[in-house]
Amino acid sequence: MKETILHLFQQYPHAALLISIFISVVVALLGVIPSFFITAANILFFGFWEGTAISFIGESVGAIIAFLLYRAGFKKSISIQLQKYPKVQRLTEAEGRQAFLLILALRLIPYVPSGLVTFAASIGRVSALTFLIASSTGKLPALLLEAFSVYEVMQFGLIGKLLLTTISLLLLFFLAREAFFKTRK
Repeated sequence: MKETILHLFQQYPHAALLISIFISVVVALLGVIPSFFITAANILFFGFWEGTAISFIGESVGAIIAFLLYRAGFKKSISIQLQKYPKVQRLTEAEGRQAFLLILALRLIPYVPSGLVTFAASIGRVSALTFLIASSTGKLPALLLEAFSVYEVMQFGLIGKLLLTTISLLLLFFLAREAFFKTRK
């Protein structure tokens, strides 16, 4: 898949940025396809930092578009179904800071399906702005980890992956602990 995207970028270099963002939006809407292949193609074509920034923009735009479309299409029908599952319903009822922290914590885990986080948030009470800020903020460290991982795999190095994994896990631990204790109160 990475090679196909890279080939598209090479064929249409003047449109590579828009192609990358469009593919990111499609991946976000589908919700089950991992995005690392887009990140890899972006890094190979645009360079590490520019490719990572383009991946971040694409994933953020894709997440908010998916959130709004999921909310418009599924919120009513799913809300009725959730009445049968009080624990899941409680999660979707999170608002404000609690919702922000939950979304942020889930986004910090690089390989949690983004579509699942987006879908759960879209049927909940979280505002689109809170979702966008929490999602983008949480996605940045995960995307950096993903970008460094992709880069290190291409370079056959290990140090970058170990360092970022350790930092991400520590951040995740502190945010998850904060969200967990807020939920219990």
